[in-house]
Amino acid sequence: MMHNSLGLFLFALALSAPLGQAGELTDKTDPIAKVIEMLSDLQQKIIKEGEAAQKTYDEFAEWCEEESRNLGFSIKTAKAEVEDLSATIEKATSDIKDFDAKIEELSATIASDEADLKAATAIREKEQTLFEAEETDLMETVDILERAVGILERELGKGSASFVQLQKAGNLVDSLKAIVAASTINTRVEAKLNALLQTKQDSDDSDVMLGAPDPATYESHSGGIIDTLNDLLEKAQSELDEARKVESDNKNNYELLKLELEDAIKFANKELGKCKKGKAASAETKGKAEGDLAVVMKGLSEDMHQLADTHHDCMEKATEFETETKARAAELKALAEAKKVIIEMTGGAAAQTYGLIDSSFLQVSATSGSRLSTRADLANFEAVRFVKSLSRKLRSTALAQLAAQMSAAARFGASNGEDPFAKVKGLISEMIERLLKEAEEDAAHKGYCDKEMSETKAKKAELEGEIEKLTTKIDEMTAKSKKLKEEVAILQKELAELAATQAEMDKIREEEHSQYVADKAEMDEGLEGIKLALKILRDHYGGGGGAQGAGGGIIAMLEVIEADFTKGLEEMIAAEEAAQEEYDKISKENEIAKTTKEQDVKYKTKEAKELDTAVAEGTADRDGLNTELQAVLDYYEKLKPQCIAKPEPYEERKKRREAEIAGLKEALGILEGTAVLIQRHAHRHHALRGGSLEAK
Repeated sequence: MMHNSLGLFLFALALSAPLGQAGELTDKTDPIAKVIEMLSDLQQKIIKEGEAAQKTYDEFAEWCEEESRNLGFSIKTAKAEVEDLSATIEKATSDIKDFDAKIEELSATIASDEADLKAATAIREKEQTLFEAEETDLMETVDILERAVGILERELGKGSASFVQLQKAGNLVDSLKAIVAASTINTRVEAKLNALLQTKQDSDDSDVMLGAPDPATYESHSGGIIDTLNDLLEKAQSELDEARKVESDNKNNYELLKLELEDAIKFANKELGKCKKGKAASAETKGKAEGDLAVVMKGLSEDMHQLADTHHDCMEKATEFETETKARAAELKALAEAKKVIIEMTGGAAAQTYGLIDSSFLQVSATSGSRLSTRADLANFEAVRFVKSLSRKLRSTALAQLAAQMSAAARFGASNGEDPFAKVKGLISEMIERLLKEAEEDAAHKGYCDKEMSETKAKKAELEGEIEKLTTKIDEMTAKSKKLKEEVAILQKELAELAATQAEMDKIREEEHSQYVADKAEMDEGLEGIKLALKILRDHYGGGGGAQGAGGGIIAMLEVIEADFTKGLEEMIAAEEAAQEEYDKISKENEIAKTTKEQDVKYKTKEAKELDTAVAEGTADRDGLNTELQAVLDYYEKLKPQCIAKPEPYEERKKRREAEIAGLKEALGILEGTAVLIQRHAHRHHALRGGSLEAK
């Protein structure tokens, strides 16, 4: 930072003016030079700003291009995903419809089988109930008959009074009554026997009426009743056996039918479960695909919106940059014109306006109270004053001591004939070096901590970012590899279809061309014949021989035929050329398509293999990065106690030290600039006066 007072500015300009004979500074000064310098500095600043703006815009333009390319790729990928997801949803919807139809069919089958099983079970229960009643009745009948036969045989063997009564009985019923009277059969059993014998007697009476054998064939009443009872017993036993057999058959048939129906129901329920599970899976697939589709559509909309915004922002930025560039060029042009005008038109005015520098700038009533009469004195005094002012501003004891040392060095150096600037500049340089060394030492630990903490955090963030990017990349490469393999299969199928189509085209074109060659030969021959005939007739009739009327008509007809032949030949040639052109065009397109598809197959296959390899490598790299990240985390935990939560007044010391160094460099710059001006002035006076410059 240069001193900003007008007095110092005029003082610096006065150093370049010639000294008077009395050693006083009587130089004239011209601040126009400073204005020109400021204009030049502003021009350079604008140029640098333009270069920086150009660099920033180039980076932004590159970002625009990359962002547009990335968004375009994302949009293309999203559209492909939309197609895939839509196809998945459509297939899942179709599958759900098929499952619903199958579920309805199976449910109807199960309901029918269950109804059949229920009906069969009801019938079976009814059959079993009837059988049990019948079995009970028949078993009771068998028991009664067996007891009756036993009683009868026992009574007859005794020859008791009941036997006499039995012989006197007129029929089976009477015989039974005689047996009952002589036995201990209870009333219920008696009623049952009476019913059986009555039924038997009714049957026998019917047989008599129908011509059955005479009852006299029975040897006696006793023999007849026993045989009758035995017949009834045998019949009852047979009916019981038959009923049991029918019951067993019915039961077996029912069990078989039940097993078949239960198996059918079980199988149908199993299939129904599969269908419901399949429907649920399809519904889940559809729901997931619909959810994914909504996400993809949303992302696609956002990408398209972002792409439009990016285009708008980039165009707006380009317009702004162009406007700023034009404004900057206009400003530079205005500065250049102003600079030119000042240089060309203000020389005389400046000389008249700025005369001898006011002696008040050269009078110093500082600590020594002495008069400053040389440029070295003035420069040293200004440097000392500047350092003192800086020490007060920064409250720096070191700078105050330096100012005192500079003042003493300037006085003693000048009295001893030494360089008036060297000692002072040396003190300032030493002070700057000491401050820089202190700053370096003071910043060592903080620098170490800042560096290690920053690098560790950066490394941690970098590794975490790389792991995340690598994971995303692995997933993307896996999906892309699968997609590429599917595309290769489609391309190979299309290549096969393309080859078949081209072969068919080749066959048809060869047949068409062969027919054209034959037809053209015939047309050429016919046309040549017509032309020859015309020549002959024209030669003949043109010479005056023959019937002109008829000849003229023939010639006219031949001319029409010649025109028709010519037209037909031209149309044939045009048709052949058009067919050949179309064939060549399509063949070329097929060849291009074939080459393109083959290249696509080659590159997509290669890319898929490379992606698979990259996935394996990326997985290994990710494992390595995770290991490295863990090591970084361990080191970061060890670093925390050394560098975190410690009081550090470094920033305040750093700001103060930087201000001290900047001020000292400015003071040093004042001295160095003055020395250069003095040297130039000495050379100029030496050239004008032919002598050496006397420094006071």
